[in-house]
Amino acid sequence: MRKIVLSILVENTAGVLARTSGLFSRRGYNIESLSVGETEDASISRMTVVASGEEETLSQIVKQLLKLEDVISVRELVPDSSVCCELLLLKVNTADSEKRKEALAIAERTDAKVVDVSPETMMLRLTGEPAKVDSFINDFSSFQILELVRTGLTGLARS
Repeated sequence: MRKIVLSILVENTAGVLARTSGLFSRRGYNIESLSVGETEDASISRMTVVASGEEETLSQIVKQLLKLEDVISVRELVPDSSVCCELLLLKVNTADSEKRKEALAIAERTDAKVVDVSPETMMLRLTGEPAKVDSFINDFSSFQILELVRTGLTGLARS
């Protein structure tokens, strides 16, 4: 089984996300990660989709995507020739002053940014490769994690 990261340019129209993701669900393909946003041209959106499967299945996914009317192009983002990352927001309980100091030390060590602080909690923001995000979450395993959200992978091919 192989994992694939696809960068899909689509027309920025109503329902394009449903039609594109529907292709995966109709055929029983699992989407591990999905992120979508406008490009430099507001009429075009870029979808970054992570899926896994056998080589034949992954090839079939690309062929089926290219048949969709709204799809402009599909490109595989290969690790050596692309940059991929995610965004994480993590809210932890830091009511204890020692926990607050520890959270600040982790943030400094990992280049995370503190984006909100209250007397009881701290929210941190981190961007990076999935392994870095996983490691960061693991660094907070001794904390009470109150909320956590990840954007999913997004990326671009290198020049």
